[in-house]
Amino acid sequence: SMPRSEVLKYFVTRPVDSQIGAWASSQSRIITTRKLLEMKFDEIKRKFSGGEVPLPSFWGGYRVIPRTIEFWQGRPSRLHDRIQYTMDEDGAWKKARLAP
Repeated sequence: SMPRSEVLKYFVTRPVDSQIGAWASSQSRIITTRKLLEMKFDEIKRKFSGGEVPLPSFWGGYRVIPRTIEFWQGRPSRLHDRIQYTMDEDGAWKKARLAP
């Protein structure tokens, strides 16, 4: 996971409503209705009105640094397109077509 200082640096760049949404939504938990989610959002918005929205202790992130990315597109007769991008030592992306 990312250091809290980096998470905070990113969090403050998000729109205020997105910051409030982070507090209002327990991500991936089952909710019974959208209305309850909206009510929670409104409650949190009132709570932090007029001030900065603090970083929730449960909110964080992961940095994904890809070295290889592949795109696949299905084609007839199993002759699919596979395009692979690989980053070299200098940080440049090299493109290659792979056999399906």
